[in-house]
Amino acid sequence: MKAKHPDAILLFRVGDFYESFGDDAVAVSDILGLTLTRRSSVKDITERQAAFPAHALDSYLPRLVRAGKRVAICDGLPEPQPEKKSRKRSTKKAENK
Repeated sequence: MKAKHPDAILLFRVGDFYESFGDDAVAVSDILGLTLTRRSSVKDITERQAAFPAHALDSYLPRLVRAGKRVAICDGLPEPQPEKKSRKRSTKKAENK
């Protein structure tokens, strides 16, 4: 996504939070006054990260835009689930003989 939108800060929805990574995380941290953290990635490489609760997007997004930043929101979609086959059940009651 960053290659597609190199001039935008990417905010990824992860559960109840929006997270940013790398240089985007540094910018988000500086502009919004958030703590910059590091998260472990592949082969002991750490990546900078900044996150905020999803419910705070309405207050944080305008601050990023007022700071002159373009922002792209990346919401994940759940994996499609295979359709379940419906089983027809008989509605007849068993007769006592």
